[in-house]
Amino acid sequence: MLKEFKKFAMRGNVMDMAVGIIIGASFSKIVDSLVADIIMPPIGLALGKVDFSNLFITLREGATPAPYASVAAAKAAGAVTLNAGLFINTIISFLIVAFAVFMLIKGLNKVYELGDKPAPAAEPTTKECPYCFSTIAIKATRCPSCTSEIK
Repeated sequence: MLKEFKKFAMRGNVMDMAVGIIIGASFSKIVDSLVADIIMPPIGLALGKVDFSNLFITLREGATPAPYASVAAAKAAGAVTLNAGLFINTIISFLIVAFAVFMLIKGLNKVYELGDKPAPAAEPTTKECPYCFSTIAIKATRCPSCTSEIK
Protein backbone atom coordinates (compact mmCIF):
# COMPACT_ATOMS: atom_id res chain seq x y z
CA MET A 1 0.00 0.00 0.00
CA LEU A 2 2.88 2.35 0.79
CA LYS A 3 4.39 1.59 -2.63
CA GLU A 4 1.08 2.48 -4.35
CA PHE A 5 0.83 5.73 -2.41
CA LYS A 6 4.41 6.67 -3.36
CA LYS A 7 3.63 5.92 -7.02
CA PHE A 8 0.50 8.09 -6.82
CA ALA A 9 2.25 10.98 -5.03
CA MET A 10 5.14 11.07 -7.49
CA ARG A 11 2.98 11.20 -10.61
CA GLY A 12 3.35 14.35 -12.67
CA ASN A 13 -0.21 15.59 -12.14
CA VAL A 14 0.04 15.49 -8.35
CA MET A 15 3.35 17.31 -8.36
CA ASP A 16 2.01 19.94 -10.78
CA MET A 17 -1.02 20.44 -8.54
CA ALA A 18 1.21 20.86 -5.47
CA VAL A 19 3.31 23.50 -7.23
CA GLY A 20 0.10 25.26 -8.33
CA ILE A 21 -1.26 25.35 -4.79
CA ILE A 22 1.98 26.76 -3.40
CA ILE A 23 2.21 29.44 -6.08
CA GLY A 24 -1.51 30.20 -5.64
CA ALA A 25 -1.05 30.76 -1.91
CA SER A 26 1.84 33.13 -2.58
CA PHE A 27 -0.17 34.92 -5.26
CA SER A 28 -3.05 35.30 -2.80
CA LYS A 29 -0.74 37.06 -0.32
CA ILE A 30 0.46 39.41 -3.06
CA VAL A 31 -3.14 40.22 -4.06
CA ASP A 32 -4.14 40.79 -0.42
CA SER A 33 -1.25 43.22 -0.01
CA LEU A 34 -2.15 44.92 -3.31
CA VAL A 35 -5.72 45.46 -2.13
CA ALA A 36 -4.96 46.47 1.47
CA ASP A 37 -1.84 48.56 0.82
CA ILE A 38 -2.21 49.96 -2.72
CA ILE A 39 -5.84 49.99 -3.90
CA MET A 40 -7.92 50.64 -0.76
CA PRO A 41 -5.98 53.61 0.72
CA PRO A 42 -6.63 55.89 -2.31
CA ILE A 43 -10.27 54.75 -2.44
CA GLY A 44 -10.62 55.47 1.28
CA LEU A 45 -8.97 58.86 0.83
CA ALA A 46 -11.30 59.72 -2.06
CA LEU A 47 -14.30 58.76 0.07
CA GLY A 48 -13.29 61.01 2.94
CA LYS A 49 -10.38 59.31 4.70
CA VAL A 50 -12.22 56.03 5.32
CA ASP A 51 -10.00 53.11 6.35
CA PHE A 52 -11.87 50.13 4.91
CA SER A 53 -10.02 47.60 7.06
CA ASN A 54 -11.48 49.32 10.15
CA LEU A 55 -14.97 49.87 8.73
CA PHE A 56 -17.22 47.92 11.08
CA ILE A 57 -20.57 48.04 12.83
CA THR A 58 -20.80 47.21 16.52
CA LEU A 59 -23.60 44.71 17.11
CA ARG A 60 -23.02 44.32 20.85
CA GLU A 61 -20.68 46.29 23.07
CA GLY A 62 -17.99 44.52 25.02
CA ALA A 63 -16.63 45.12 28.51
CA THR A 64 -15.48 48.57 27.48
CA PRO A 65 -18.26 50.76 26.03
CA ALA A 66 -18.18 51.94 22.39
CA PRO A 67 -16.89 53.76 20.34
CA TYR A 68 -13.95 51.60 19.32
CA ALA A 69 -11.09 52.97 17.24
CA SER A 70 -10.48 49.77 15.30
CA VAL A 71 -11.69 46.22 14.79
CA ALA A 72 -8.79 45.01 16.95
CA ALA A 73 -9.84 47.34 19.80
CA ALA A 74 -13.45 46.14 19.54
CA LYS A 75 -12.37 42.49 19.62
CA ALA A 76 -10.06 43.19 22.59
CA ALA A 77 -13.04 44.67 24.46
CA GLY A 78 -15.11 41.58 23.62
CA ALA A 79 -17.52 43.41 21.32
CA VAL A 80 -19.42 41.63 18.57
CA THR A 81 -18.79 43.40 15.26
CA LEU A 82 -19.89 43.19 11.65
CA ASN A 83 -16.63 43.75 9.71
CA ALA A 84 -17.89 45.25 6.46
CA GLY A 85 -14.52 46.76 5.50
CA LEU A 86 -12.66 43.46 5.73
CA PHE A 87 -15.43 41.87 3.68
CA ILE A 88 -15.08 44.57 0.99
CA ASN A 89 -11.30 43.99 0.92
CA THR A 90 -11.88 40.25 0.54
CA ILE A 91 -14.34 40.78 -2.34
CA ILE A 92 -11.86 43.03 -4.17
CA SER A 93 -9.08 40.46 -3.60
CA PHE A 94 -11.33 37.73 -4.98
CA LEU A 95 -12.18 39.79 -8.08
CA ILE A 96 -8.48 40.41 -8.78
CA VAL A 97 -7.62 36.71 -8.39
CA ALA A 98 -10.64 35.68 -10.49
CA PHE A 99 -9.60 38.13 -13.25
CA ALA A 100 -6.02 36.82 -13.18
CA VAL A 101 -7.26 33.22 -13.46
CA PHE A 102 -9.62 34.25 -16.28
CA MET A 103 -6.72 35.83 -18.20
CA LEU A 104 -4.58 32.73 -17.61
CA ILE A 105 -7.29 30.37 -18.88
CA LYS A 106 -7.99 32.65 -21.84
CA GLY A 107 -4.29 32.56 -22.76
CA LEU A 108 -4.13 28.78 -22.39
CA ASN A 109 -7.22 28.37 -24.57
CA LYS A 110 -5.57 30.49 -27.25
CA VAL A 111 -2.44 28.33 -27.11
CA TYR A 112 -4.56 25.16 -27.35
CA GLU A 113 -6.44 26.59 -30.35
CA LEU A 114 -3.15 27.29 -32.11
CA GLY A 115 -2.09 23.69 -31.52
CA ASP A 116 -5.36 22.32 -32.91
CA LYS A 117 -5.03 23.95 -36.33
CA PRO A 118 -4.05 21.48 -39.05
CA ALA A 119 -0.69 21.93 -40.67
CA PRO A 120 -0.84 23.48 -44.14
CA ALA A 121 -0.82 20.94 -46.94
CA ALA A 122 2.64 20.30 -48.34
CA GLU A 123 3.18 21.13 -51.99
CA PRO A 124 3.31 18.06 -54.22
CA THR A 125 6.74 16.69 -55.16
CA THR A 126 5.51 14.40 -57.95
CA LYS A 127 3.14 14.49 -60.91
CA GLU A 128 1.70 12.02 -63.36
CA CYS A 129 2.96 11.62 -66.92
CA PRO A 130 0.03 12.48 -69.24
CA TYR A 131 1.13 9.77 -71.73
CA CYS A 132 2.02 6.68 -69.69
CA PHE A 133 0.53 7.71 -66.33
CA SER A 134 3.66 6.86 -64.35
CA THR A 135 4.71 9.01 -61.41
CA ILE A 136 7.54 11.42 -62.13
CA ALA A 137 9.28 14.29 -60.31
CA ILE A 138 7.40 17.61 -60.39
CA LYS A 139 10.32 19.38 -62.11
CA ALA A 140 10.83 16.68 -64.75
CA THR A 141 10.58 17.82 -68.38
CA ARG A 142 10.82 14.30 -69.83
CA CYS A 143 9.23 11.09 -68.55
CA PRO A 144 11.87 8.47 -67.58
CA SER A 145 9.45 5.64 -68.40
CA CYS A 146 8.15 6.58 -71.86
CA THR A 147 10.67 9.35 -72.70
CA SER A 148 7.83 11.69 -73.72
CA GLU A 149 8.50 15.40 -73.40
CA ILE A 150 6.35 16.99 -70.66
CA LYS A 151 5.26 20.60 -70.96
